Amino acid sequence: MRFQGKRVFVTGAAAGIGEATATLFRDEGATVYGVDVMEADGVHHCDVSDPASVTAAVDAAAAEMGGIDVLVNVAGINVFSKLEHMTLEIWNRHLAVNLTGPMLVSQAALPHLRESTGNIVTVASISGIQGQPYNSSYCASKGGLRLFMKALAVELAADGIRVNCVDPGGVDTAMSTKALENLQGDIDYGHFSKMMGVLPGGMMAPVKIAEALAFLASDASSRTTGAEIVVDGGTLW
Repeated sequence: MRFQGKRVFVTGAAAGIGEATATLFRDEGATVYGVDVMEADGVHHCDVSDPASVTAAVDAAAAEMGGIDVLVNVAGINVFSKLEHMTLEIWNRHLAVNLTGPMLVSQAALPHLRESTGNIVTVASISGIQGQPYNSSYCASKGGLRLFMKALAVELAADGIRVNCVDPGGVDTAMSTKALENLQGDIDYGHFSKMMGVLPGGMMAPVKIAEALAFLASDASSRTTGAEIVVDGGTLW
């Protein structure tokens, strides 16, 4: 029960990593306020790319829970596209959800995190560390997210607010399954086998990422900030 009495705000909570994360924190004693653009039982609506939607959701969460101790940025999108087929809409949507979204939510939650001396944990990606073909807009958004969170870790350290990331490899989610649907033209699918890591088992269950997020949010990581945990089955090995 590492999070007994803690108040946790989770984005992207309707499915995949976000759903697994919300469940894990609840199972360990936390009060969780989950948000998403998709409808799901017990999940509140929030578009992380919309400042007004973010402000309303964070204010509602803080009012309902009496504050916020942990912010978990999970919400994201991924659409593979060759450069010649990429639209500005695809590019901008990746940046809006994957990079601007965590900025807006972190900014809105900051007064509450200062009051509780809380912490931020964020799902980045190994796609923000290595170049991946047909995935340039996602790589750019996650690379920016990693450095944004590292900058926040330095900026907020004086307030006692820790900021850390988890960098997943291939995770078995609907987002991952649908990411390749829009690819056009000649595709070298051999590239994708290199993203699965060297450990047996293939795509990981979302709970594996949730467990890493929970560790970074817990008191066991009380002296850890500006750090990343890579959970990728050995893809970067």
